[in-house]
Amino acid sequence: MANIDSSLDQLIPARSFRPGLPDTLPARVTPWPLDLPEPDNDCGTLASDFISSLAEANSLGPWTWPKKPIVFISDVHADAESLLRSLEASGIAHRYGLGLNDFHLTDFGLACQVVIGGDCLDKGPSNLDLLASLKALMDKGADTVLLAGNHDLRLLLGLASLGAKRGSLSAHMFVRMGKKVLPLMKEVFDLHVDPKTDLKHLPDEETCRKQMLPGKKWFKTFPKAAAEHLLPAAIDKELNRLRKKTKTFFQNASDLGLSARELYAAALKCRELFVDPHGDYAWFYQSMKAVHRSGSLLFVHAGIDDHMARQLSKSGPAQINSQFITESRAEPFTFYSGSLANLMRTKYRPVDHPLTEAGVRDLHSCGVRMLVHGHVNRHHGQELSAKQGLLHLEADITLDRHSRESEGLDGIGTGATIIHPDGNILGISCDYPYAKLFNPEHLHLVQRPLT
Repeated sequence: MANIDSSLDQLIPARSFRPGLPDTLPARVTPWPLDLPEPDNDCGTLASDFISSLAEANSLGPWTWPKKPIVFISDVHADAESLLRSLEASGIAHRYGLGLNDFHLTDFGLACQVVIGGDCLDKGPSNLDLLASLKALMDKGADTVLLAGNHDLRLLLGLASLGAKRGSLSAHMFVRMGKKVLPLMKEVFDLHVDPKTDLKHLPDEETCRKQMLPGKKWFKTFPKAAAEHLLPAAIDKELNRLRKKTKTFFQNASDLGLSARELYAAALKCRELFVDPHGDYAWFYQSMKAVHRSGSLLFVHAGIDDHMARQLSKSGPAQINSQFITESRAEPFTFYSGSLANLMRTKYRPVDHPLTEAGVRDLHSCGVRMLVHGHVNRHHGQELSAKQGLLHLEADITLDRHSRESEGLDGIGTGATIIHPDGNILGISCDYPYAKLFNPEHLHLVQRPLT
């Protein structure tokens, strides 16, 4: 073990795990290692890029830190147990039972702010259980900020497209959600649909299928309609995606025990529960924000581009969040392909809205030094990177069981990113042996991997 300072271990929050729950979390703290191998994806950056970007950020003057601790938890993907364990791991909650609501907030939990970084839905064991635990966290008095993720948006926009006039830009938005949304539809059907009444007035199987599919002409009319919104490469990608999804969508639903009529009934009920202002889960989208800023940190689900950077520097986060509420309830495809939704879906690919040095200058000019986000899942805890000179803290640590199993990770994901008012940033994950400590104003950096 190298470069471990035992005095740092006190930064790990006090934990009180439910009896019988194995604690696989780190008990020691180490300065954040920056020269580990480059992440195995196309948008990773070398340590030298990060260090030079950090030097540029520090040259702008002192950082501004949150007035109270912030705990960032992202991409829980319908895994309530992972969320609850992460609340325990960060010292926010003490669990006294197995139930979704069987926890109380600690003194730290009442004093901090919890930022849920988006992608609460899809994939793992139960969407509705996850929402129940999240609502319990809010109802128990936690200062909670809920950010929109791309998976969350896809449900909202897919449901909205069912009730809209079918056109070349919106007719595909429901089936575009693909098989990942089907477990939620199955949950809603089993728990909220009454087959005797909710299916009574629905049309036959084939008509219900047509209500959810874009139609044969869509593949010819979509490219022309989408040309002002997407680059040619992105249009081709969308067409290929839809060809695959339309071929398998109803078979995937059938594999879960849903006929086309039952799926359509579930979708209509889901729209009632989530989109109707008085629905049981209306609070989920009513609480949602696009961005959250605290001091020098900007919290988003995925990333940022030049247009949103300029808008943030001119108008601030409140204006962006107001715009998000309006536009996300308007034409689904136009919104999802635009710069605002790019905050929830970018991976800085060529098909995404670009971030350049000009956008970074706009962010620096309004005091934003670093983005904290999820969306790009990591297998060894949180990572630090730089994009065009902008610092990024990547905090999707692969929490949900579905992703972990498919990506070769054991157990239930647990962890959180804790940002303290003194500038100390602590990354805790069950997949890394130490809690990683980083303070951008104090360059106590590890220059070699830990052994």
